[in-house]
Amino acid sequence: MSNSSSITQFLLLTFTDTRELQLLHFWLFLGIYLAALLGNGLIITTIACDQHLHTPMYFFLLNLSLLDLGCISTTVPKSMANSLWDTRAISYVGCAAQLFLFALLIVAEYSMLTVMSYDRYVAICKPLHYGTLLGSRACVHMAAAAWATGFLTALLHMANTFSLPLCKGNALDQFFCEIPQILKLSCSDAYLRELGLIVVSACLVFMCFIFIVLSYVQIFRAVLRIPCEQGRRKAFSMCLPHLAVVSLFVSTIMFSHLKLPSISSPSLDLVVSVLYSVVPPAVNPLIYSMRNQELKDALRKLMAGCFSKAIICSSFAHHL
Repeated sequence: MSNSSSITQFLLLTFTDTRELQLLHFWLFLGIYLAALLGNGLIITTIACDQHLHTPMYFFLLNLSLLDLGCISTTVPKSMANSLWDTRAISYVGCAAQLFLFALLIVAEYSMLTVMSYDRYVAICKPLHYGTLLGSRACVHMAAAAWATGFLTALLHMANTFSLPLCKGNALDQFFCEIPQILKLSCSDAYLRELGLIVVSACLVFMCFIFIVLSYVQIFRAVLRIPCEQGRRKAFSMCLPHLAVVSLFVSTIMFSHLKLPSISSPSLDLVVSVLYSVVPPAVNPLIYSMRNQELKDALRKLMAGCFSKAIICSSFAHHL
């Protein structure tokens, strides 16, 4: 038995105890991580470099890619390092930082997806007011509000969670530090305070979800009234990537936290946690780039420019 003052590190859940499978986990996560870095990095670079993509929709997409990069970088590298070095340990400070950053980025990403649904609603249902309602200042304010919401929520949860006395050991049933796993180690009724904060956060999440649903109800009603089939197809192509990302994000988190206790097990919890913390950041760039011709054209132009510069530099070096 120990209390929180004597805990200097936590023990994370490992995917396997077999050395060969640990190395397989390392290489698998490395591949996913590099794919996420490449996909999100290309989206960020393309949007930043192409003037034609300096619009509200792509500004919010750039922020979403930044959040995805931060989210996967918070959990995956530490898990990879533990598998590579055959250890489970994470320091107390490192655990607190991981919990804070992950909560910040997850809440900010959900807030950004809510803002993006409003962007799609205005673009399709109120196109004549788009420039007024979503000017550059308004976009910056909405993006800042999403980041600030994540920061404040994470700060409250981290301060409250790590103020609890912990007397049930230091082993976590998760491959990264997460609030519910820390609460399981608490031996005080004070954890009810954190549960109350979680309930308030869940209510805010539900309100955002209702806002997204209502936005898309209005969007689909407006799209179905478009007489031209080409116009309807273009409107759907603008909305479907965002809707797919929202569905992936919400469904994996809901399944993880609302599944029945009777089907819960450490192995299943581990797989589900990967689905909502690792898969979306890696898959989101693919979802957005598949049906977005503007983004694909800008990316192709960027790659062609980089390739041409590489050839010129190589030729210049050869002549020297």
